[in-house]
Amino acid sequence: MTIRSLFASVLAVLSAGTVALVVTPSTSAATAADHGRRAQPPVVIGHRGASAHRPEHTLLSYEAAIAMGADYIEPDLVPTKDGVLVARHENEISQTTDVAQRAEFAGRRATKTIDGRAVTGWFTEDFTLAELKTLRARERVPDLRPDNTAFDGTAQIPTFEEVVELALRHGVGVYPETKHPTYFDSIGLSLEEPLLETLERNRVRKAYIQSFETANLRELSGRTRLPLVQLIGATGAPYDWVAAGNGRTYDDMVTPEGLREVARYAGAIGVDTRRVLPVGADGRTLEPTALVRDAHRGRLDVHVWTVRNENSQLPADHRLGNPDSPAYPRATGDVAGFLGRLLELGVDGAFCDDPAMGRAVVSRHAR
Repeated sequence: MTIRSLFASVLAVLSAGTVALVVTPSTSAATAADHGRRAQPPVVIGHRGASAHRPEHTLLSYEAAIAMGADYIEPDLVPTKDGVLVARHENEISQTTDVAQRAEFAGRRATKTIDGRAVTGWFTEDFTLAELKTLRARERVPDLRPDNTAFDGTAQIPTFEEVVELALRHGVGVYPETKHPTYFDSIGLSLEEPLLETLERNRVRKAYIQSFETANLRELSGRTRLPLVQLIGATGAPYDWVAAGNGRTYDDMVTPEGLREVARYAGAIGVDTRRVLPVGADGRTLEPTALVRDAHRGRLDVHVWTVRNENSQLPADHRLGNPDSPAYPRATGDVAGFLGRLLELGVDGAFCDDPAMGRAVVSRHAR
């Protein structure tokens, strides 16, 4: 029995319950057809594992995501001093580990310039893997997710190798992100070589590789047949463009011409949900953009990030409950309705902090 079976009954209840009110098959199928491209059901990507339920980027979180029905688990990758890839959202680890409480590492605190921004703290590239393994993970946003703090101190920082082994044991895919590739290249800790070596040695066939930068994806396109994903923020620009003095931004990337350029090296785009469903000054969603249609016409899949449960992380028209309640920001909103709208617009996958909800909505939508 795999750990997925632990949540089978939960998914059945969700699919038959409130989620069933989100969309009707006839409407969703017609709308998706208008946007083309989709040949397979949308994929559910466990964002940093199941980060709504466990501290992110821990084996606890990835195991929960698998149990909840994720098709892929997503590790963000940064290197250690000795060149081992580990799963952390950032190379600065004071918010996600107990390093600040460890007196023996007090002298490692430093200020560095990462992607043009000064950052102070403790950095993975200043620790060997053996040293990092003595640290313990903790919840990054305890005010938003206080229940997750019950797991503080119980998990180590996992290596990419450990995440891959877990995924292979349970038949799910991996969706690694290379973090700050320009910066790590500048200090001699390139991410791409150990990433590919790990995937190839383990014969991983179900994977996407993602990055907010472009140069490393172009390089990878000539070295792997695995699908590549160009991440696109709601604002800003790829840092490799900024570092090179290129004046273009992510806005240029989502034009039909920009999408054609992306399609030369990537098979998908991973976009902020606001690129598909914009949000107005009042926090409510506006009319959808043409991005999904344009990307599909350019032979690119569209994955959206990040679908989160909490009211504070949802558009205003998908929040539920009493705004005057102290618990309102972290209370669960109409996340099913929000994801349902995105699926109706034809997106091919979603990064979900709660993969169980994502699986329930996707399963209902596919009927």
